[in-house]
Amino acid sequence: MRIHHLNCGSLRKIPPLREEPTAGAVNCERAAVCHCLLIETGSDGLILVDTGLGTADLRHPHRSLSADWVAYAQPALEPEESALRHVVRLGYAPRDVRHIVLTHLHRDHTGGLPDFPHARVHLHPDEYRAVTDPAAAHHRHSLDRFMSAHRAHNPLLTPASVDERTEWFGFPGVARPQGLACELLLVPLPGHSAGHAGVAVRDGDGRWLLHAGDAYMYHGELEYTPPLSHPVLEPVQQGSQTDAAARVVTLERLRGLRRDHADEVTVFSAHDPWEFARLAAVTG
Repeated sequence: MRIHHLNCGSLRKIPPLREEPTAGAVNCERAAVCHCLLIETGSDGLILVDTGLGTADLRHPHRSLSADWVAYAQPALEPEESALRHVVRLGYAPRDVRHIVLTHLHRDHTGGLPDFPHARVHLHPDEYRAVTDPAAAHHRHSLDRFMSAHRAHNPLLTPASVDERTEWFGFPGVARPQGLACELLLVPLPGHSAGHAGVAVRDGDGRWLLHAGDAYMYHGELEYTPPLSHPVLEPVQQGSQTDAAARVVTLERLRGLRRDHADEVTVFSAHDPWEFARLAAVTG
């Protein structure tokens, strides 16, 4: 198995708050990213974790993403950054992406879904319920955040299976995507959306990677003492989250995970460009 770290959508530039420990980096602003994973497996084909901005978003951003979001996020709209182009450059066909696993259903994570209409789309059952069950508490809010342009093709949304007896480093309610042979889990990280979850996968060296989605947005929230949020990214979090108290608990649990299990787990978020630069440099 091989794991690729992909930037599937550069967004507005953000300044560093400290000297960032990224090899070869200068202390200057960087564009926020849409950090996705592409996992090559022998049994499950290609698995895409989150999808960033899709090709239709890049062609018609105001129609697909909304003018307000484009004005604030300032996406670069670079076609070569789409997950589809990344897949083709690696020598694969779009149909080789057989599975997509999502942290949640916000627009900067689902834009690539129409580029892989045949893929089965796995998500935590709480997130699935929020967009498919009209009786769910956050149904209308969640459906509004799941852009109509990203679901017009009727993606094959599939809720993962929760085993209440299974924990992952003390995190309860872990779910397993149906039909996958590789070791990949959806780990509940509530607060940002109704069913927000991290995606945990073992790399080729036996370590765990945890894609924490939007549970946090700047590495200083996990790495610094006291925690430090980013003044450009924090308003995004405040405007998006569905449960602020739950997100605070999630953040504390992630800080504990990094503190106690750094030799076993690498945690990263969806938009931090310094985290992406570190991991992309390691994997080449």
